Amino acid sequence: MRRCCQGVGLPCLFKGVGMAGARPPRFLLVFDFDETIVDENSDDSVVRGRALPEPLRQSPRDGSYNEHMRRVLAFLGEQGVRPAELRAVYENIPLTPGMAELFQLLSKHQELFELVLISDANTFGIEAKLRAAGARSLFRKVFSNPAGFDRRGVLTLGPYHSHKCLQCPPNMCKRKILAEYLAERAREDVEFQRVFYVGDGANDFCPAGTLTAADVAFPRKGYPMHRLIQESQEKQPGAFQAAVVPWESAAEVARYLQELLRRKC
Repeated sequence: MRRCCQGVGLPCLFKGVGMAGARPPRFLLVFDFDETIVDENSDDSVVRGRALPEPLRQSPRDGSYNEHMRRVLAFLGEQGVRPAELRAVYENIPLTPGMAELFQLLSKHQELFELVLISDANTFGIEAKLRAAGARSLFRKVFSNPAGFDRRGVLTLGPYHSHKCLQCPPNMCKRKILAEYLAERAREDVEFQRVFYVGDGANDFCPAGTLTAADVAFPRKGYPMHRLIQESQEKQPGAFQAAVVPWESAAEVARYLQELLRRKC
């Protein structure tokens, strides 16, 4: 259970706020990174304009994309691409339209929104961009493939974990990560009234499928997550339980959350 107000009027969200020892209910807001927080795929940004050997020019149709990027990053390091250069690439990836506005809203309501980021990119690039954008402190946790520089200055990349999900790439199942995080927070006596999921990719459809009717999925309009939700709704109406709010600008997500706060629900 992570619903605190079932069967109670909506104003109960703020019941007890300001009272000694009271803690307001929290919303969990889950973000993807590539083409969600930033407006392009960060892996594409790293290789743009660089000459790669033929085996590394195309993403693998079979096998692990994570393993493919490990080889790409190793090649770049061997060609003399230094840590500072890679950091600058990640820092300069543009935010998606409206994302700065959404971050500003969330920074004003950190007592209500708990933020986590779940991405199949890498920890180095994500941390670099969030810090450059002044948004790192908003996120309680960042879940991504581990990355760091070895003694040669080569950015090494690993898989996040292993899993048994048939829908997801072998190195990461976001559904598993989200489920484990909710269970961890529940053990810490933190139960969220609602979960909001902001994403774009096919690998965001898997975790979004676990959301309940009280939750909201925010798929980027026209991207794989949005198309998969639409296909699911057509094939099996009601199977995808969460409310669906497509967006083109993250300002639309901000407006939805502002209205939520205005209505206190």
